[in-house]
Amino acid sequence: MEHVDIGPEAPLNDDPNLSEVVVPLLKGVLYMEENPTQWSTLLKLQARVRDYVAVLGLELMLDEAEGYAFLQSIQEDDEPDIPKRPRLIARRQLSFPVSLLLALLRKKLAEFDARGGDTRLILSRDEVVEMIRVFLPEGTNETRLIDQVGTHLNKVAGLGFVRRMRGQTEVFEVRRILKAFVDAQWLAEFDQRLAEYRHHLAQQGDTTDG
Repeated sequence: MEHVDIGPEAPLNDDPNLSEVVVPLLKGVLYMEENPTQWSTLLKLQARVRDYVAVLGLELMLDEAEGYAFLQSIQEDDEPDIPKRPRLIARRQLSFPVSLLLALLRKKLAEFDARGGDTRLILSRDEVVEMIRVFLPEGTNETRLIDQVGTHLNKVAGLGFVRRMRGQTEVFEVRRILKAFVDAQWLAEFDQRLAEYRHHLAQQGDTTDG
């Protein structure tokens, strides 16, 4: 999610409690576990926050059970005669490998939740490498693969879908906000999407061989 600077053209209400939660939301995701005080304030002022950000063309997405909240642009109908609002939250075009990694992490999170128990899915970089390896042609250079996975994990971490565990640079927690961006319907079509991914990779391999 893009960081958005708050300037004089978007002044906040004088209520410091409102600005306490709106400003962090404009900058990124607000997590209950990381900011319990701000989270409590957000729950109390939820209706006012929704009204305020709606003026900016944004809507509040809040999952109280999972403990996260973020802003996204309001979906508008594609009517040619209706002027579009400026977009504060930029859309990101993800590369194929990053999309594949997000799909695999979302599938892993669903399997993890189905087993019950711990609420935090922790994976090492090596485990992520093994998740991706099955989609790659045999004989793929191991060192190159590890480097590529590290690069993709850095991108996913930058998007806020995973975070490195403190003091462990190669161990990651899969953030539960991933569920909000890869929904149940998308997950239901997962097998079809994986078939498309395999086809895409096979075509890449044919091109490389040629």
